[in-house]
Order: sequence, then C-alpha cells, then structure tokens
Amino acid sequence: MNIYCCGCGTDVEAHLTTGAELYPHRPDLSDLPFWRCDACGNFVGCHHRTAERTKPLGVIPTPEITSARQHIHRILDPIWQSGTITRGKLYAMLGKRLGRLTTRQRSVA
Repeated sequence: MNIYCCGCGTDVEAHLTTGAELYPHRPDLSDLPFWRCDACGNFVGCHHRTAERTKPLGVIPTPEITSARQHIHRILDPIWQSGTITRGKLYAMLGKRLGRLTTRQRSVA
C-alpha cells in the first residue's frame, strides 16, 4: 500500500506487519496490524477495531511526531473523558481554531 511517510517525505510502498515485529516486548500488541516503511523503519497503526482492520490510521509519522501526538493526547483526553465536552465537539472546536488541514498538511506541519 502507498502511504505518505513523514520520515521519507514522500509516498512509500509500506508493508503490512504486526505488533509482534514492532513491539516484541508487548504481547498485547502482537496480533495488531501496522504499516511499516522499509526505508526508514517508521510505522503507523491501523483501524483494527473496524471492518477495515488494516486501514492505516493516517500517514506514517516520525518518532518525534508520534511523541508530540502522545503529548497532545495526555492533555486532551482527560478533558473529553471527564464528560465536560464530547470528544467530537472538542476536536471540532480545535479544528476550527487551528484551521482544518489536510492529512498531508498535518504531516509536514
């Protein structure tokens, strides 16, 4: 599958693998699907809980992007999990404030 790789800066022919390869120390992830860039080794997870189990969650991020996303989730998740606002409304509000970007624009930002 061709997926944009942030590390390579281009669309790459990613290969489907599992968590067993990427996270050998995490048996809980061993059966989950991931798309991996062979050129740089970066990878992205899949919508594994849907009918399209191997559909990528987005572009293939760099480790720095992954770390930034995790940091953002540590801030945002408690807000919507508290029930103060729904997850959808929170992300819609942020999208409106930040400006809606395409997946490719987000990957290079």
